[in-house]
Amino acid sequence: MDKAPSAPARVVSLALSGDHAFSKQAIERVKVIQGIGVEGDAHAGEKVQHLSRVKANPDQPNLRQVHLIHAELFEELREKGFAVGPADLGENIVTAGIALLDLPGAPCCASGRM
Repeated sequence: MDKAPSAPARVVSLALSGDHAFSKQAIERVKVIQGIGVEGDAHAGEKVQHLSRVKANPDQPNLRQVHLIHAELFEELREKGFAVGPADLGENIVTAGIALLDLPGAPCCASGRM
């Protein structure tokens, strides 16, 4: 379980990549399109975009349109000796002060401008 948020909820970092690469590039803004994902990201689309899943069945729905990670995870990993930060793990949005691990299995988020 995620630790209870101790600070106000906020977006720490945004990232995308048009290529199927492990890491993404940090950027200042993203456009999230409902039912599609992050505009310009390799994983955006109504149908599955992960290459291994496309190979298995290209017609399955894309359940991984936007990848969120809580910033607190980076702190935990640093304490264990790993040097990772925003955009390194392929996430689109890094948040702080939100218990992401407590959200339902397939959360749908509505948001204003990011």
